[in-house]
Amino acid sequence: MVVKNEADRYLPQMLERHLPYIDEAVIVDDGSTDQTINICAYFLQSIPHRIVHNESSRFEREHELRKQQWEATIATRPSWILNLDADEQFEFSFNHEIEALLRQQFADVFYFRLFDMWDADHFREDPYWTAHRIYRPFLVRYRPHIRYTWLQTNQHCGRFPIEIERLPYACHPARIQHFGWSNPVDRLYKYERYRQLDPEGTFGIKAQYESILAAYPTLIQWEE
Repeated sequence: MVVKNEADRYLPQMLERHLPYIDEAVIVDDGSTDQTINICAYFLQSIPHRIVHNESSRFEREHELRKQQWEATIATRPSWILNLDADEQFEFSFNHEIEALLRQQFADVFYFRLFDMWDADHFREDPYWTAHRIYRPFLVRYRPHIRYTWLQTNQHCGRFPIEIERLPYACHPARIQHFGWSNPVDRLYKYERYRQLDPEGTFGIKAQYESILAAYPTLIQWEE
């Protein structure tokens, strides 16, 4: 996981939700100035873990940050890598399903759908907010013989190396809630951040950036 100033957001509930099936944790702290590192250390004290702290943020060159995360993780010689952000969490039912995924031999990558939560109980769905219709990789079996490379973009480079797209995969119905948009303050912060880091929409979609602050987005009730 990559974190930065997550202490007053969703980090505690995220760690508590996933701790039951984490064997080891690798955290890259990208220049936090709050209690993020202490919270991680507290919740992870019962399992092996490593926290890497960057004195200054690397987010402006995201591919370097994600590569750092990957290299710190594979240094632990993992069998499987679950890559989540501090504002993402699987629905409760996944606790009972992950063991079977780790034991099977037909797939090396599992893809899941990510739902952009606009408040605690609703996700957004309109022309620019359809992430939940697409399956994306979050769980990868580590194959050490592969030479891994990264998409060289400063934003939206992906959380895994390019080569995992060539591995045998399966799509899984378990859903992931993404709470990064669920607070109006966070939405304003992200809007301003994208305007600064990607003003022309070179790495993303400019119209989507502008839609972040829409007054009346279409919201759908989340149901477990």
